[in-house]
Amino acid sequence: MENAFKFLTNFKPVAFANISGGKEYPDINGIVQFYQLPEGVIVLADIEGLPKTDTNIFAFHIHEGESCENNFENTGGHFNPTNQPHPNHAGDMPPLFANNGNAWLAFFTQRFNIKEIIGKTVIIHDQPDDFVSQPAGNSGTQIACGKILKIG
Repeated sequence: MENAFKFLTNFKPVAFANISGGKEYPDINGIVQFYQLPEGVIVLADIEGLPKTDTNIFAFHIHEGESCENNFENTGGHFNPTNQPHPNHAGDMPPLFANNGNAWLAFFTQRFNIKEIIGKTVIIHDQPDDFVSQPAGNSGTQIACGKILKIG
């Protein structure tokens, strides 16, 4: 794999999701950016306004639904095109670790390519994912959402 930092300094993201909190969490906002590499995808998330919790850890997933409207009622389940058990869904991502309401995350994945996730939704839950419970890790309530859009 080519050096990810070199890639990020030379290329722009191919897709993004503007994250907004729901009715109960209007202060949550941020962006998730997706960079396509030949070997996989780099995901960068920069989120602020997360609520203080006992753990300050928030589950972070791509859901198969295509709308964040109506307090996220149409986001569907985790993006899971190969019908895998949790936590092996293509949409299962590492959790967000908040510090004073802010979280920044970067990771590399080969679970999906960007063409597969355009139009899907990125969801932040109010609980950490337990990585065991089916079908979604006992992640709690959806508190923020953003639709994945192609750039350009």
